[in-house]
Amino acid sequence: MEHPHDEPRLPASRGPVSSAVLDHLRGTGPLPPDEDIAAAPVYGDDLQLALYVCYELHYRGFAEVDPDLEWDPGLLRARAALERRFLTALRADARRHDTVEDALAGILVEPVDGTGVSHFLRNKGELWQLREYAALRSLYHLKEADPHAWVLPRLRGRAKAAMAAVEFDEYGGGRADRVHARLFAGLMDDLGLDTTYGRYLDAARAELLVTVNLMSLFGLHRSLRGALVGHFATVEITSSPGSRRLADAMRRTGAGPAAEHFYDEHVEADAVHEQVVRHDVIGGLLEDEPHLARDIAFGVDATVFTEDLLGDRLLADWRAGRSCLRTPLPQELTHTS
Repeated sequence: MEHPHDEPRLPASRGPVSSAVLDHLRGTGPLPPDEDIAAAPVYGDDLQLALYVCYELHYRGFAEVDPDLEWDPGLLRARAALERRFLTALRADARRHDTVEDALAGILVEPVDGTGVSHFLRNKGELWQLREYAALRSLYHLKEADPHAWVLPRLRGRAKAAMAAVEFDEYGGGRADRVHARLFAGLMDDLGLDTTYGRYLDAARAELLVTVNLMSLFGLHRSLRGALVGHFATVEITSSPGSRRLADAMRRTGAGPAAEHFYDEHVEADAVHEQVVRHDVIGGLLEDEPHLARDIAFGVDATVFTEDLLGDRLLADWRAGRSCLRTPLPQELTHTS
């Protein structure tokens, strides 16, 4: 099994904005002009890849890129222009609730006749679809908990302590073999996928990049700490029931013990995390900074909105019998270990 945190290679460009950003990182061209950024579809491949690449410099970086470019002033200005477009669109498209209570109420109750991705995969998903899902989600799960850790210096008291406790579990409780990113790499190995960090970036659709960019956007900005807590709460609240369905899907298709274990682990752990996040992280933050209530609600709504974008894309492709990836995976499993 490859180490899940090796530096990835730069991806292929998907348009003028991402091409200019990638050329700048290689030292071969200028950054994109404002008019190109303004013209790029906000949830489209070009803008989202450019933003993803900018954010990745704050995670593992790229093998061909000077680490000092993480704080390159020109690149940060370009990133800020990309972020303004993304955040403006999210505030217009995802704002649904004004209170934390109302925002959470929409995700605390499981629909009786759910029709989302985890329901589809549990009921009728085939192994090739589970492999595609895992390949896509690797861009999230191989950095799971990392963007949420950025909020710790921005919290205090009860909220900080509770957030640190949940993050400690996400990082394996002090055991390297229990780190959730490592567990997901085991799931990928069972499914015959390459566990190299960032391996499936070129294959990922814009809708997946949107979900990862959202948590990076919230995590990197102190002004969005409330939205980051809302994002984290949404992930933890919806994880346990969704993980139960995905564990069932892994068992039904014979995906393998590590594939089953990853989701079984989240069924139990995230049921506990949900209570801690709701009562202590959100509750503590609202005690300290009650003015952040609308930001927390926005974080919840934006997470639901972006996950729905992704879910709609996956289900449309799979129900039509086609791959949801830009580059389909090989038909046969080929284990990497």
